[in-house]
Amino acid sequence: MIRTSNPALNNDVFVFDHYEQTHMTVRGTTLKTGVLLAFVLMTAVFSWTQALGENPSMGWLWIGLIGGLITAIITIFKKRLAPITAPIYALFEGLVLGGISAFFEAQYQGIVFQAVALTFGTMGVLLVAYMTGLIRPSEKFKLGVIAATGGIAVFYLVSLVLGVFGIGVPLIHSNGLLGIGFSVFVVIIAALNLVLDFDFIEKGTNAGAPKYMEWYAAFGLLVTLVWLYIEILRLLAKLNSRR
Repeated sequence: MIRTSNPALNNDVFVFDHYEQTHMTVRGTTLKTGVLLAFVLMTAVFSWTQALGENPSMGWLWIGLIGGLITAIITIFKKRLAPITAPIYALFEGLVLGGISAFFEAQYQGIVFQAVALTFGTMGVLLVAYMTGLIRPSEKFKLGVIAATGGIAVFYLVSLVLGVFGIGVPLIHSNGLLGIGFSVFVVIIAALNLVLDFDFIEKGTNAGAPKYMEWYAAFGLLVTLVWLYIEILRLLAKLNSRR
């Protein structure tokens, strides 16, 4: 059974027509992931310039948030549309990341480059570890990551609801030791989700999933990368604010 805490890559995605003529491959998924990252970069640059221009605007960030959420939901429930919806989702996420990155960069110069480097460095290290067999997600490993990810999601949701009523949750935004420790924990869990995503892609390839699942798997991997990048950015901001 394939388990992953990524909502885009759950246990039911490999219910497919075995009469498909072409099948999912690791190479194909890698290429699709590269295409999605290129789309993210394109709109991220645009959103960045809008947020740091003469008349700074975060409007594109909100467009990206709403559009990305809608597109993600469509992709999750209509997997066959992934070749169309995944690139659109990547374009929306670029708007979000460009705006968020510009906000943090304005406060701490150089922080975005560090976050990008750490994000892809983490993915590279975990990919090598997975491919060489140093990390192989057991059922207990998967359940642990799933439980931790769910707990974080609930915690963030509760903090969001409390924020509407003007009640802040210091643990999320604090630059104290507890706040930093919380961010480190979240970054670790986000990173471990990459291992589950790699496992999902490998099992999908071995199961002979249809070709469109390459786009779907790339979309799921992008979801995790975006989360990891944002959490690393938040952690670096907390560390920089202590100087």
